[in-house]
Amino acid sequence: MRWRRSALTALLAAALPVLPDGRRNGFAHGVAPTAVTDDSLSGAGGTAPAPDRPGPHPADRNGERAAGFGPGPAPAGRRAGRGAPRARLRAWAELLRVSALFSVPGDALAGAAAVGRGPGRGTALAMGASLCLYEAGMALNDWADREEDAVDRPHRPIPSGRVSPAAALGAAGILTAAGLALAARAGRPALTVATGLAATVWAYDLHLKHTKAGPAAMAAARSLDLLLGATATATASTPPAGPGAPARRGRPDNVAGAATACAPALPAALMLGAHTYGVTAVSRHEAQGGSTGAPLAVLATTTALAAAVLRESRERTPGRPGATGADAHVRAHAAVARRLDAGPLGNVADPVRLLAVAFTAAYLRTAGPPLLHAALNPSAPLTQRAVGGGIRAMIPLQAALAARAGAPVTGAAVMGLVPLARALSRKVSPT
Repeated sequence: MRWRRSALTALLAAALPVLPDGRRNGFAHGVAPTAVTDDSLSGAGGTAPAPDRPGPHPADRNGERAAGFGPGPAPAGRRAGRGAPRARLRAWAELLRVSALFSVPGDALAGAAAVGRGPGRGTALAMGASLCLYEAGMALNDWADREEDAVDRPHRPIPSGRVSPAAALGAAGILTAAGLALAARAGRPALTVATGLAATVWAYDLHLKHTKAGPAAMAAARSLDLLLGATATATASTPPAGPGAPARRGRPDNVAGAATACAPALPAALMLGAHTYGVTAVSRHEAQGGSTGAPLAVLATTTALAAAVLRESRERTPGRPGATGADAHVRAHAAVARRLDAGPLGNVADPVRLLAVAFTAAYLRTAGPPLLHAALNPSAPLTQRAVGGGIRAMIPLQAALAARAGAPVTGAAVMGLVPLARALSRKVSPT
């Protein structure tokens, strides 16, 4: 038996040099086998390969080629590179933080409600512009933070190599141009507001983010977004001058007239901006954690904002800016607003009032507990959860502002975005 083993060993030693170059034992020559740990965010343990060099299949844990992933025909029902488009789509979804997108349409809708008008063509254009500018800011943010993320969050799309820096910067430029183009179609006043919004977003991402003015810049951007919806809605059309007269579009087509028409939306814009300021202040600690004071301060601010929403009177009467006696929609808003003003907290028997209270309670429920947890245990994961809760809480806040302005249907429509945002945030983080 010994001579047989010796002969077999000699035969294998003689055959080894004639094996084809490239792989022996499943590994490239001179490269040690490395285990690959799957990561749902980055694709491969925070060090995903470049998009044009897909890594091993998850089933191939030790670098060995699994069936159907080497040269040669793939098995039936499976094609080479089938997962590449899906991986690229997920990388861009993470870069653009698509789960946070649902916090954007409510800005325009709350702005429309604040000026006493129902959603229309101008509101739709404002929402489209807001979505484009918001996503431009997300792409630009990751481009500007690519070196910092390479240390603190290497699983992000740019440091992990799944999205190139040039592609992210190009996307930011294209989305900004698209947002301004949509705003321009809503009129010159809307384009003016959108230009200020775009300038604020770029200034924040490129410089202000790491200064003391960072939270204020982000708050200004969110306030301008609500004012964009109010401006586009108020200036998109005016009521007919008389029976049978066509409505005129694009009036008032000057910044001064638009500012007067949108003045009633300023309180709502300031409230939304105050909430954004707090969320941004907490987000400064989401990578390392360690801050107890910021979550506590923002929790107090959130409670004060909820109380202000419940106290605020938004009565719409004919003759005020943005409202006319011939506008039946505005008269309906005025009647609702008068009902809301009965008593210190309004008429609790009024279903519209109850709706506004319910939306405000949902705002507190979404933002409050994560902030309290982050204050009690200021770890990075809990701080990130507080930031995510603050982003999602913008939706019920927008709904409460719309209902308080006398537009309960608009508020209910905004509130309908909550389950969508919650479901998508389980797959793609909003932070």
